[in-house]
Amino acid sequence: MNAAVRAVVRMGIYVGAKVYFIYEGYQGMVDGGSNIAEADWESVSSILQVGGTIIGSARCQAFRTREGRLKAACNLLQRGITNLCVIGGDGSLTGANLFRKEWSGLLEELARNGQIDKEAVQKYAYLNVVGMVGSIDNDFCGTDMTIGTDSALHRIIEVVDAIMTTAQSHQRTFVLEVMGRHCGYLALVSALACGADWVFLPESPPEEGWEEQMCVKLSENRARKKRLNIIIVAEGAIDTQNKPITSEKIKELVVTQLGYDTRVTILGHVQRGGTPSAFDRILASRMGVEAVIALLEATPDTPACVVSLNGNHAVRLPLMECVQMTQDVQKAMDERRFQDAVRLRGRSFAGNLNTYKRLAIKLPDDQIPKTNCNVAVINVGAPAAGMNAAVRSAVRVGIADGHRMLAIYDGFDGFAKGQIKEIGWTDVGGWTGQGGSILGTKRVLPGKYLEEIATQMRTHSINALLIIGGFEAYLGLLELSAAREKHEEFCVPMVMVPATVSNNVPGSDFSIGADTALNTITDTCDRIKQSASGTKRRVFIIETMGGYCGYLANMGGLAAGADAAYIFEEPFDIRDLQSNVEHLTEKMKTTIQRGLVLRNESCSENYTTDFIYQLYSEEGKGVFDCRKNVLGHMQQGGAPSPFDRNFGTKISARAMEWITAKLKEARGRGKKFTTDDSICVLGISKRNVIFQPVAELKKQTDFEHRIPKEQWWLKLRPLMKILAKYKASYDVSDSGQLEHVQPWSV
Repeated sequence: MNAAVRAVVRMGIYVGAKVYFIYEGYQGMVDGGSNIAEADWESVSSILQVGGTIIGSARCQAFRTREGRLKAACNLLQRGITNLCVIGGDGSLTGANLFRKEWSGLLEELARNGQIDKEAVQKYAYLNVVGMVGSIDNDFCGTDMTIGTDSALHRIIEVVDAIMTTAQSHQRTFVLEVMGRHCGYLALVSALACGADWVFLPESPPEEGWEEQMCVKLSENRARKKRLNIIIVAEGAIDTQNKPITSEKIKELVVTQLGYDTRVTILGHVQRGGTPSAFDRILASRMGVEAVIALLEATPDTPACVVSLNGNHAVRLPLMECVQMTQDVQKAMDERRFQDAVRLRGRSFAGNLNTYKRLAIKLPDDQIPKTNCNVAVINVGAPAAGMNAAVRSAVRVGIADGHRMLAIYDGFDGFAKGQIKEIGWTDVGGWTGQGGSILGTKRVLPGKYLEEIATQMRTHSINALLIIGGFEAYLGLLELSAAREKHEEFCVPMVMVPATVSNNVPGSDFSIGADTALNTITDTCDRIKQSASGTKRRVFIIETMGGYCGYLANMGGLAAGADAAYIFEEPFDIRDLQSNVEHLTEKMKTTIQRGLVLRNESCSENYTTDFIYQLYSEEGKGVFDCRKNVLGHMQQGGAPSPFDRNFGTKISARAMEWITAKLKEARGRGKKFTTDDSICVLGISKRNVIFQPVAELKKQTDFEHRIPKEQWWLKLRPLMKILAKYKASYDVSDSGQLEHVQPWSV
């Protein structure tokens, strides 16, 4: 929420508006006085990394009454406030909409009571309202992610990772209760991200006789040498008769039926606290800026709207449509129409649920129809957190589809040497939380080993290939594609899933591992800023990875609140460096006496990190001193973030489904795959998951610098500059249209 508050205040000041804080939610609006205070640039400094909200929040009974709203209107009018930006859940937003509807009536009443004059009624005739959804449950329809959800997942996954090690040692079963009274999003995604044995959700209650099924499943897993069981329960979990399923009830069941040593952990308010994740800071900063633009463009006729994210695209939706649909989900659950509830929650919720079911429950071997196809999985390039989650997901979906799955160790190098083994369902248990690459990965390209690789494809009769990796994987795919004429072994379906911290793969807006790296950068920057604040008048220059791709530097800068980020995609010269130094010199005169500058490792051949450090040190003499820090390979390591586990799991399952469909087409016809559409990159583009033939992606690639020619995140550049007090022009051409909520686009 603080990132959103900061963005609204700074964007508001940037466009020349007066911005006020209303402390303690609607209560502060009703009480007025010192609860409504003007905000300036510095009042939102150093709050990006703080959880909760600096302006406080409270439930307010008074605002539910008309006289309460009358007082609130009077307090706003005294300060001439007619634009309201509300950050909260559906309750807060519904309240804001009602307030807006009553506004003209409230003004007339105030005029009758003599509290305002006729001119004020004319002057302040309309109230504009824009909402941002801050809710850790992600329970608001119309938005992919609400502010706070990703951070709550971080808290849950940290706990699950810690519990898994103790459960493993003691052979215990853990029942974890997570928040979500009416929405199972947190439970579902954390179950997906940690490979839980069973999950209980309000929207999708277990079938009759679930007690028996669950115990069978747990004992089967133990029989497969799994030393621990994790069961995740949403606090609002119910059965098909709408009776609550509590964590204690589940524990009793496991103890009495199976006699396993079982413990319950209720996470509670831990999930609301802590430092916000990089994703949440960027989301909230984008939403805050978008909210200010929406208020500026609002007319008396535009309905109150919510700014939200669809894919990686900022959209505006009518507030009441979203609230209505959110209430429809609850109604469907109350009326036991559970399939409708899941459908209304939207595409990603239903997708998560299906993926979870496929990966958690293995049918007995004799019930899976065999395809007699061998599908191989390989990791290529530098390690990225989330690769193992992707391999696990591919292996399990492949086995469920009836294929024999083969793992290739150590990239194309290992492929040529024949380091290929069959990999089974249980071999990939517990892989989601592991960083790096368990299969091993190398940057070696297949070009010089084509003969050997073709021989291995033949020896192991490999019918399809899934490559998980970065830019080398993309180049490797192009080389294999070119070699199809010469080696018929390569005429099989091949698909690549992008996994690299640099996020530089053509054909996808995101790649597995980039979110984890971004969190590492953001955490480090937080610590460094803290150190700089203590020392006063200090500027840190931090070098990030990414090759020529400035994604990490740019987004890291946005998430950490940097003063500048130097990237290759936006050429800079000595004059820019000079103006940044002057900007920092001005900043040191304020109460914010510290600076943070990010530099992508290859942004310039001559303006190296050392050069920039020396220039700043010389130019800043007597005003500030400098330190530099090269983050290096820590950006490739660490446990994967919830986003990367989830993204890796889902996108890799999608890739396997594509392979299965391709192999099905060819079954019995002995078909050779020679067309471009049988060798693809799977990626996320704007709002869709799409397969693009590598042949077509060639045109979109800058091969010399190993980046796509067009990158979506460059349009967020001005955002970082505006929030760091630079003049920049922010392109608003693709926002502005109010869209409607469709259940399946949600």
